[in-house]
Amino acid sequence: MDQKSLLFTPEGVRDIYGEDCEKRAKIQQGIHTIMKQYGFKNIQTPTFEFFDIFNRERGTVKSADMFKFFDQYNNTLVLRPDITPSIARCVAKYYEKEEMQIRLCYTGSTFTRLSGYQGKLSEITQLGAEMMNDASSDADGEIIAMTIECLQKSGLKEFKVDIGHADIFRGLIEETDLSEEEIETLKTYLNNKNIFAVEDMLENRDMPQECKNLLVKMPDLFGGIETITYVKEQTTNKRALKALERLEKIYEILSVSGLEDHITFDLGLLSHYEYYTGVIFKAYTYGTGDAIVTGGRYDNLVEQFGKKTPAVGFALLLDQLMEALRSQEIPIEAQEKDYLILYRSANRKKALEMAKSYRTDNQPARLLRKDAQTPLSEYIAYGKRNEVSKLLYIDDTGEISEFDLSEM
Repeated sequence: MDQKSLLFTPEGVRDIYGEDCEKRAKIQQGIHTIMKQYGFKNIQTPTFEFFDIFNRERGTVKSADMFKFFDQYNNTLVLRPDITPSIARCVAKYYEKEEMQIRLCYTGSTFTRLSGYQGKLSEITQLGAEMMNDASSDADGEIIAMTIECLQKSGLKEFKVDIGHADIFRGLIEETDLSEEEIETLKTYLNNKNIFAVEDMLENRDMPQECKNLLVKMPDLFGGIETITYVKEQTTNKRALKALERLEKIYEILSVSGLEDHITFDLGLLSHYEYYTGVIFKAYTYGTGDAIVTGGRYDNLVEQFGKKTPAVGFALLLDQLMEALRSQEIPIEAQEKDYLILYRSANRKKALEMAKSYRTDNQPARLLRKDAQTPLSEYIAYGKRNEVSKLLYIDDTGEISEFDLSEM
């Protein structure tokens, strides 16, 4: 590879620097603050793990979509495509004896192969939260409420959290004679809102008519609390009815918090993560075609690592969120801008004392020794390029000149 080629990143990953990086850090800090206010504690898991942590039995992404490699012992390792199974492993290992509620939050990157999606990122930064050992609808409601508050903290005003339940589809599908392969095909049709393909597939199948009608209508089962009422009147399936009642309880909890205007019910909502067992949700806004949050309940995942633990959580996709904020031209409050203290060698002590004083007062200050041959105008231009708000120049006599670069 020639020297020029070394400057570029592989397809699917990118450098983030300068103002963009500062804005991301600001958004991350705000969202993390909300999670801490809800009592969630930080956890970090490895960037790569054994392949079996994410294999098909876990219900995570397909093997073909993972970045795999081998260690010196010939173990298959993968760059994590999903952080939730890693958290589940940690809970089974480090919280084995804990029977009461566990709250964990994280920031990290996931990696998936996206060969069929040109322009998509293979590395995505996530901020997530997981609540373990709580099977209640209150836990579901609190996780969704925190999701809404995190998005509000980012500056978004117009967004919706679409809420569904895994057991609506699973309950209805129990009444059909579809094979596993056919069920996967049906899910693809439903995800693509292809009602005609669904009708063709189910036309001559042996199943109750009410079940067939609801499966065909699933892409349109979208709206407020009245959508749940409508579907309850259309089915006698016990599993689906129990799921609908659970969604009603979640709605009540969010209404008490005054957050009901930010949610809609999508009873045809399906997830590509098979480990979800209960409520599932995704958040959407203008400016990006992808979900900015995905989440749900996964009561059987931790048990696969040895601890029977109900759980619910979400992952906020930072890259999609930042894209939406840019598209909507939502200003991101910048970090405190730097002061630049420019000095000559004879006044180094004074410059160091000034910088220490500013930093003690939480005002970022950078030091730069002035070169005798470089004119002051070049340092002013440098400061403006680097988001310096004020330049303080200590000349040979010790006199300080201030330049407000934000006004220049």
